Amino acid sequence: MGTRAITAAFATIMAISPWLTAGEAYAANGAYAVDAADISEVGSCKVESWMSAATNSDFSAVANPSCVVNPFKPVELSLLTNRARSDGDWSTTIAPKAKMNIVPTGIGKFGFSFYAGGAFDALTGENLTAFAVVPATFRLSDTMRINLNGGWLWDRPSDRHYLTYGFGFDWKFTEVLQWTIEAFGQAGAADIPSVVHPRFQTGVRYRPNEIFSVDLIYGRNITGENANWITLGTTIRFPVPEGKPARERTGHL
Repeated sequence: MGTRAITAAFATIMAISPWLTAGEAYAANGAYAVDAADISEVGSCKVESWMSAATNSDFSAVANPSCVVNPFKPVELSLLTNRARSDGDWSTTIAPKAKMNIVPTGIGKFGFSFYAGGAFDALTGENLTAFAVVPATFRLSDTMRINLNGGWLWDRPSDRHYLTYGFGFDWKFTEVLQWTIEAFGQAGAADIPSVVHPRFQTGVRYRPNEIFSVDLIYGRNITGENANWITLGTTIRFPVPEGKPARERTGHL
């Protein structure tokens, strides 16, 4: 079941976690907010990490280890940790999440999955949010796909419920480079107007092999603060020994 991959992944996160402790976020595809419907192979693991800085001095440092297990059906389990500064105040949050593919993706058809989770204050243990999302992916070709997300978010401190949405487009335009553009947000009542304004990210991923990739991303209003962001992220993958490469097995870009 990929025990060595699981052990290696969590050893890596323990090595990088001392400089993280967390804020508010849950990951989709690395630092991108709009998720694809695919999940990885059972027994494989990965560690996504990124740092984001905003023009208003907000900051976020994230580590997100995940592994795919098969208790009755393949499920991707992740535990995002985020150390964030917002309006000069530091916070640490932890966000567990479980994701399951419902309908596999394929060229010319939609695939669907479902994920749910929550976020907790790492210092007080207070439950901050709960969320559930249905990602849908339509693959146009082996190198292009459209991702659509729809879901629900509960902001527990304000006791407000939001409809969440997202639209993303991925294009693998060379063997090692992928471009992503996405718009996303949440609809509902908010004291600060920018919280419910649309959010935007676009960036380039460099993936020289099946193990490692790096992302450079520009974002606008990505946490509802009406600022510009630059994000640098990496992903380290721990595939199943003798397993097929992800892009051969599922059409992952």
